Amino acid sequence: MPSATPQRVIEHSHNIGQQSASQTLKAIARAYPGKLFATLSLVALENALLLAYPLFAGFAVDAIIRGDTANALFYALVVLGFWVVGAARRALDTRTFTRIYADLAVPVILNQRLQRHSTSKAAARVVLARDFVDFFEKHVPIMATALVSIIGAAAMLLVIEPWVGLGCLLALGLCLTVLPGFARRNEQLHERLNNRLEKEISLVEQVGAHTLRRHYRVLSRLRIGLSDREAIAFLTIGVLAALLFVLAITQLALSPAVKAGHIYAVMTYLWTFVSCLDEAPGMVDQLARLKDIGKRVDPGLGSTTH
Repeated sequence: MPSATPQRVIEHSHNIGQQSASQTLKAIARAYPGKLFATLSLVALENALLLAYPLFAGFAVDAIIRGDTANALFYALVVLGFWVVGAARRALDTRTFTRIYADLAVPVILNQRLQRHSTSKAAARVVLARDFVDFFEKHVPIMATALVSIIGAAAMLLVIEPWVGLGCLLALGLCLTVLPGFARRNEQLHERLNNRLEKEISLVEQVGAHTLRRHYRVLSRLRIGLSDREAIAFLTIGVLAALLFVLAITQLALSPAVKAGHIYAVMTYLWTFVSCLDEAPGMVDQLARLKDIGKRVDPGLGSTTH
């Protein structure tokens, strides 16, 4: 089969006109199926090992207490396997996604020229285009890990400590209720921020100190606004996490003859759940950013590849 090129991205998208973020991401996925499948398969394997980690750790704790060193040492092999797979994924990621961005940058530049955008806007959009590649390289693994960990940890807790598992599902439902409004406001802030960034080079070339200071003050306010929203979301999830740990500790303290391995597994699965739930605002913010970028950056037109 012929190798994937930006032309294949363009063939999927040139009849659409202005790309949306989802259309651009789908076009990249169709253009590079083999490369993305290889990297995402390692992500899936890494997540499977991560989800199994607390269970094997609990078995190891119980084995140590029994004096069964041989079975306890099996846990070290699980740890080694996790790091081997993680190292392989990171090495493959860099090779895959730097090449994809190199393929993508040229048609984006040529398409901006065809549309007669200013050099400032074209340069900004080439930088913004990198976010689509970063989405696959950085954010898809984070999202996959968070999704698998949240669902997997809640499911495991439902099995081994049902009330704690139900508490996790309630917290998850609450977060899903408020995230759409969080995303809409962040998209508005990213739109204003990216509007400013597209004008930055022309401002640097043309305007005086007063206008430049006002420009960078506005950029600071927008970035502080996004940061403050992230901080509020972080604190809210922290409150939910504390309440879940109160529930877990209470349930474990009331359980007769509870084993050390069971306590370890429950606490670790709960920590996995809340720490991955903490990734949700950042993931939603990144998707809001990509949604705005998708309105600005087109991978190119058929004529740009000649």
